[in-house]
Amino acid sequence: MNTSTTEDVAGRLFLAVGRLSRSLRQAGSPGPGHGSISALATLVASGPMRLGDLAVKEGVAAATMSRIVASLVESGYARREPDPIDRRAWLATATEDGERMLSGVRSTRVHELNKRIDRLPEELQRDLAAGLVALEALLVDED
Repeated sequence: MNTSTTEDVAGRLFLAVGRLSRSLRQAGSPGPGHGSISALATLVASGPMRLGDLAVKEGVAAATMSRIVASLVESGYARREPDPIDRRAWLATATEDGERMLSGVRSTRVHELNKRIDRLPEELQRDLAAGLVALEALLVDED
């Protein structure tokens, strides 16, 4: 694939993923935005994390993650705990309410996405399934 074609694919993919995510948020139940959901999902999957580590994992600045975690704490979806290794630092941890909310939002948004996928012709559904391998491979460097 030449550079021009690669840039076109990258641009189209970037816009499509962003628009799809926004559309699913708007169609689903109200709740935290994508950044908060993503951070909370990381906390649920990985357990307690320092703010800086969470920011790196999520690919955002520490200041941005600080705002996200503060919002999650204020909503009761996360809590701050002293870091047992370094008492000057603190860890962010998902609460049970946060886990329940995350499960509900995921369920609602996945259900909406499933309805949209079901409306696609079978050929496009197969293309989408095949393309998932490539999309997931794009995330390997981030883990």
